Amino acid sequence: MALPSAALENKTESSSFSDINLVRLGPQEGVLYDTYVIGENSQSMTATRWITEFKMNKYETTYNLWYIVRNYAEEKGYVFQNPGQEGAYGRRGKAPTKDGAYQPVTMVSWYDIIVWCNALSEMMGRTPCYYHNNEILRDATDTASCDLAECKWENDGYRLPSEAEWEYAARVTKAGYQSGGLVSGQITALGLDNPSLPESKVAWFDANTDTTHTVGTAGTVFKSDDMTPAPGSGNPNGAGLYDMSGNVLEYCWDWYDVYTEITPGERAVGPRFGAERIGRGGSWSSYTGFIYAGDRYGFDPNEFYNYLGFRFCTSK
Repeated sequence: MALPSAALENKTESSSFSDINLVRLGPQEGVLYDTYVIGENSQSMTATRWITEFKMNKYETTYNLWYIVRNYAEEKGYVFQNPGQEGAYGRRGKAPTKDGAYQPVTMVSWYDIIVWCNALSEMMGRTPCYYHNNEILRDATDTASCDLAECKWENDGYRLPSEAEWEYAARVTKAGYQSGGLVSGQITALGLDNPSLPESKVAWFDANTDTTHTVGTAGTVFKSDDMTPAPGSGNPNGAGLYDMSGNVLEYCWDWYDVYTEITPGERAVGPRFGAERIGRGGSWSSYTGFIYAGDRYGFDPNEFYNYLGFRFCTSK
């Protein structure tokens, strides 16, 4: 079931939708870091974060891509806890359908996700990021090893964003970093002095939907003769990313904890141990209806829900 890497890699802005479409984020060329205050206007504790260059996928991970990579991975000996599902109410573990292929994958655990990211890296000829005792993690049912996973941030493989990277990506625009309580995408690249978009134009959440939608379609108008808008036809945020608020909640790398200050220039990756992994962005479900860029959730890494998915990053 694996497709050639050329069929999945980035395409240009003018070409058709691609499941993998990475956006460069971070400081300008020649600058080491961008800095910002994480948790501002949303958490009782805040801290300064330093962001180096990274790339984030434009879209939440689609069921189509999940299915292709999972089939490739299982042929190579990878093991998963869960087969994945098309959006909130679609088929589980089956071949993608016309209406569900580009819905975000759901019903996968944090363990499934990091193992899948390693498989995607190998499939695309990149070096995986997740290891335990210097062995590539390939078994999501080996939860003890996954809990002790080391992320080799310097590798070029696919991985989850750190929480600091995620919030930066949710808030950054061409006009700079936008602070305060806002839904990702409300403020355009023109800056805070310009009118902002209403939440319903940039996010699928419990006030305007009762299910997931095709990735990148927030802000589109549904018609009776066209019930499935094209992926990427909605409104992105200021960095060109879709669904950073709403649709599905997105797992991050970090264990959940209060924010603490770190050494200037250090990469913030959360504590070494914990009980819950971070989820960000809110979702279509009222269970995770807080969709501001600073809102955060914690989940046992075994947990999987029909409102919980992910998007991936690379360091290079």
